[in-house]
Amino acid sequence: MTLCLRYSNFQKQDAEDVLQEGFIRIFDKIHLYKDFGSFEGWMKRIFINIAIRRNQNSKKKEDISNQLDDNVSAIQVPQALNNLSAEEILDVIADLPKGYQMVFNLSVIDGYSHNEIAQILDIKPATSRSQLTKAKQLLKQLLTNSQHIVPPTIQIPKSLNT
Repeated sequence: MTLCLRYSNFQKQDAEDVLQEGFIRIFDKIHLYKDFGSFEGWMKRIFINIAIRRNQNSKKKEDISNQLDDNVSAIQVPQALNNLSAEEILDVIADLPKGYQMVFNLSVIDGYSHNEIAQILDIKPATSRSQLTKAKQLLKQLLTNSQHIVPPTIQIPKSLNT
């Protein structure tokens, strides 16, 4: 359910729909699973693909490359990430534009390569890299402007630094 929520922009009803459709597809296609890789990974891929397909159908492949001004500057994030709960961080990620959120989740959270992301989202690997960079910049900006950030400084996780 957590995976479905992340890819459904934290909309509970949409996530429940993805979850239900995913389990139906898993039960229908379980005979196709080969003992290659983990069963959990196979299931995860099904849920992600369904959520992404639903998002693409609802937005008709909205142009994600123009969501930020080209002049977004790198921002030093006050290092207060240790003061945020995982839920608060996920809330900030949910504030990212859809395209950035998809690439960020696939890359940083789920560990897909840019080539895999490009194939899943039907974009070029360079677009995936660009979207991830812009997502990280915007995430830093959102964290900087967030009411959760306090002045003391701590180290930023490498996954947020590029």
